Amino acid sequence: MASKTLYADPRLKKRDDFEDILEERRNSSDLRYALRCYTPLLYKGITPCKASMLKTTVLKSDHVHYVIQQLSKEMGESPDIIKEEAAEILEEMAQSLQLGIIRFFAFTLSKAFKKLFQRVKVNEEGIQRLQQAIQEHPVVLLPSHRSYIDFLMMSYILYTYDLSLPVIASGMDFLGMKIVGEMLRMSGAFFMRRSFGGDKLYWAVFSEYVKTMLRIGYAPVEFFLEGTRSRTCKSLTPKLGLLNIVTEPFFKGEVFDVSLVPISISYERVLEESLYAHELLGVPKPKETTSGLLKARKMLGDDFGSIHVYFGHPVSLRSLAQKKINRSNFNLVPRHIPRKPTEDIQAFVNNTGYRMVRLQQENMVVSPWVLIATILMQDLPGVDSEYLIEKTAWLRSLALLFGAFLDWPDHVPTSKVVASSVALHHNIVRNVNGRVVLIDEEKPNDNSSDDLVFKKAVTVLMCASYRNQIMHVFIRPALVAAAIHTVCNARKEEVFSYFNFLRELFANEFIFTPGNAVQDFEDGCYLLVKCDAVQILKQDFVVTETGQSTISFLVAMLRPFLEGYQVVCKYLSEEVIEGFTEMQYVPAVRIFAVKMIISGSLKSYDVLSSDMQKKLFGSLTKTERFEENQASGPDYYQSKPGSCYQISGRT
Repeated sequence: MASKTLYADPRLKKRDDFEDILEERRNSSDLRYALRCYTPLLYKGITPCKASMLKTTVLKSDHVHYVIQQLSKEMGESPDIIKEEAAEILEEMAQSLQLGIIRFFAFTLSKAFKKLFQRVKVNEEGIQRLQQAIQEHPVVLLPSHRSYIDFLMMSYILYTYDLSLPVIASGMDFLGMKIVGEMLRMSGAFFMRRSFGGDKLYWAVFSEYVKTMLRIGYAPVEFFLEGTRSRTCKSLTPKLGLLNIVTEPFFKGEVFDVSLVPISISYERVLEESLYAHELLGVPKPKETTSGLLKARKMLGDDFGSIHVYFGHPVSLRSLAQKKINRSNFNLVPRHIPRKPTEDIQAFVNNTGYRMVRLQQENMVVSPWVLIATILMQDLPGVDSEYLIEKTAWLRSLALLFGAFLDWPDHVPTSKVVASSVALHHNIVRNVNGRVVLIDEEKPNDNSSDDLVFKKAVTVLMCASYRNQIMHVFIRPALVAAAIHTVCNARKEEVFSYFNFLRELFANEFIFTPGNAVQDFEDGCYLLVKCDAVQILKQDFVVTETGQSTISFLVAMLRPFLEGYQVVCKYLSEEVIEGFTEMQYVPAVRIFAVKMIISGSLKSYDVLSSDMQKKLFGSLTKTERFEENQASGPDYYQSKPGSCYQISGRT
């Protein structure tokens, strides 16, 4: 089916068109593709340096030398011994990009991608912008992160378009994979610990390694701003460690500018969807191993639909910092001496992180299945096919009106689009006697109630992960709708007060730029007025006659999150007498919620997700509704009296 992306609001910037890069691969030799002449344009025409020279430069840097001398004084050890340790750290960490391995991956990934995906669609205008940016300034690539495929896909696309291959920040987990770990190193991966703790030497070597690659324009530096794959397919709060590192050379005047490139990778069907659901229900994450990779070959027989990769406009760090950061302060201390970022620098980097994630969200492509999953999640375990077709057409119009980046087939009836999407996601839903229902796994008589809840929860959480892919489009008007629906007085200030309460409560659940509450509220109000759901008369909200169904739908989108938070607060208020640790908290809440589901007092399965439980834990801690219970021991918490009842009462 041919498809195009539709644009709704003339106030929104026009987005680029896509080209399917697999089309050529299906019609020509993969071997010829892998062995073709590869001559990427480089940063300011520099002469490429070898990976070994890069390591030498890092070890000889003033910054690493200074830290070694300081540690020598603190620890009473010889600088030479500490330098040897630094060299070992660098040896373990560093990439060793080799074209031969790149060609091997180009060949094998072509074979794999053609088996797995119908199409891999890329906005070529974005590629052209990136090509220009790479020649002018150091470039940082910031892809969204939903799958292990992400970093492989990024390198594959850049190789396809003859662009400089990136060096990629990767977790140490991959290094443990025999043979594969070293192959990833030779394809541009450099490895970092999940946590540096207080290891000053490791931090010095790692940060200097990244900054050196950036300063000399060695290659585009790629990392995932979210820090890890999103198991829920919602955007995650940005992690700022690497962002702090790549912005520092600009602050210190070592480079004129840095180009930050937000990249949105959208999957019609996520390869790890079942794995994620099991992880969210407490099943340990499988360790990355070569044997595990080989076992994953069975997936090559399945169809995972299309991928859209959108390269956003490069964002100039220099432009972002203009009139916000006084860089002259960095001249007061020699560049090689480490210094803690000032409050204004921390605030700037934090806001930049949120800005990049919001730009990723803006260009995430929404498939028809995402709309279908959103409807199904409000009518579990299933809906009438005709109703689903009608509701999908309605939701499509609403999503476009709200500015969603929607991929929809040209000149194809909604009924066929729905049928095609249901067929693609055959592992989640099926059509039974004119009803589209979630798949019920086999239920042997000896299964316990807990097992049945778990099996159903796996399917529900898989479906929910696709609903989550459009939450960024609806969250602001949905919060306003929930506020209008809840408050007795529809005065604007009362609605805003409740909106702000929910926004703070869900600050870890969804992406809200800190300090932007008023703008978020106005954006939500604008969209509700735009779709004729409400009118604002003077300072009062009035729901229109046709708007009630829209308000109800938006409130229902939030209901699983509201109910989930209520269940957790109910547990904390009624079940917890003494303090608890975070490790005890997650399984205890899950057991409590399962009992409620079995008894029939709870319908939502979302609360069984460890992600939701942890997000609320973080929110309650951040808003100081938790306090440490010193009597029970270190790292023990208890909720402040009445604080959870207050949340339950207001939601």
